[in-house]
Amino acid sequence: MKEFELKYGCNPNQKPSKIYMKDGSELPIEILNGKPGYINFLDAFNSYQLVKELKEALGLPAATSFKHVSPTSAAVGEVLSDKLKKACFVDDIEGLDESPLACAYARARGTDRMCSFGDWVALSDVCDVTTAKLIQREISDGVIAPGYTDEALEILKTKRKGGYNIVKIDPSYVPAEVETKEVYGITFQQGRNNFKIDEELLSNIVTANKEMPDGAKRDLIIALITLKYTQSNSVCYAYQGQAIGVGAGQQSRIHCTRLAGTKADTWHMRQYDKVLNLPFRDDLGRADRDNVIDGYINRNEEDVCAEGNWQKYFTSRPEPLTDAEIRAYLDTITGVALGSDAFFPFDDNIERAKRSGVSYIAEPGGSIRDDVVISTCDKYNMVMAFTGMRLFHH
Repeated sequence: MKEFELKYGCNPNQKPSKIYMKDGSELPIEILNGKPGYINFLDAFNSYQLVKELKEALGLPAATSFKHVSPTSAAVGEVLSDKLKKACFVDDIEGLDESPLACAYARARGTDRMCSFGDWVALSDVCDVTTAKLIQREISDGVIAPGYTDEALEILKTKRKGGYNIVKIDPSYVPAEVETKEVYGITFQQGRNNFKIDEELLSNIVTANKEMPDGAKRDLIIALITLKYTQSNSVCYAYQGQAIGVGAGQQSRIHCTRLAGTKADTWHMRQYDKVLNLPFRDDLGRADRDNVIDGYINRNEEDVCAEGNWQKYFTSRPEPLTDAEIRAYLDTITGVALGSDAFFPFDDNIERAKRSGVSYIAEPGGSIRDDVVISTCDKYNMVMAFTGMRLFHH
């Protein structure tokens, strides 16, 4: 297949639309089911690069959940704790621990379940049955992977009344070194971002505390590779093998840090006993539970515990969370990693990171206020590495 005609571009009025190889060669994909659209393919090709790089960097199966060309999370195939399984709604899946790929997907999809609603999935490895069963029951637009077992493919084909988008990509495909795109009829050209992210990138530790355990290195690599495919400005919090908070596309870096920090805090609070034991009605669907949990933790537009509201969601009125209770629980969290796609221009980012349990940071460095940022890290005994490499993605 040398080209594939799309229904339309980003919006219904943007026609004609297609994908093709500029050199006239065959596309490195097979569409096994459905008819993916323009944004689907943008998500697919960006997300697959992310999981492929994670697998190469860490040697573990990887998965990511993408929405509007940025990851909601990315993760590698580490076994989930019992509390995390319950928080991710996967505690009922038999054989989960035996499938590293399914563990990676459970982590990635379970991190920010509200943002992952209607996502695009990317898998680094051949999709197995356990992973397919997890994907089957989530609201999702499609999946890309280097292959699918026969049984996994049949399971996925049942989604969306048989119209689920399933894409197989050639894992040996290597894109051209130079890439182009057009904006307002003007062609842009640049070298493809082939910068390799690995442990060596974390060797320039600039803080007084220079103790960086292997788990922190793993999490910082996850954060940095995630940022490489996240719309800038962006920061990423990572913990125990997964990205737990992504702040994408903000004009101010502190807004990225706050946004991602709030998501990371929500991820931690989902594993708090009061949240895990919310008395949901049996007829409340998974997506509705996600919305209610977010409202319960963050006290959003609707007070889900208020009289007249709680009856819609719960069998009994739960005791609301208090600010003091939330703060006390979050203050027990340490060891979180934080990556940034460009330098932190002010130490307010470090102060906000501390509130979300950050102990390890990787950022390019190069700000005129680097000394202030380093000093604030030292105040909290954090470990920070300067990578020397910006990771903007647009």
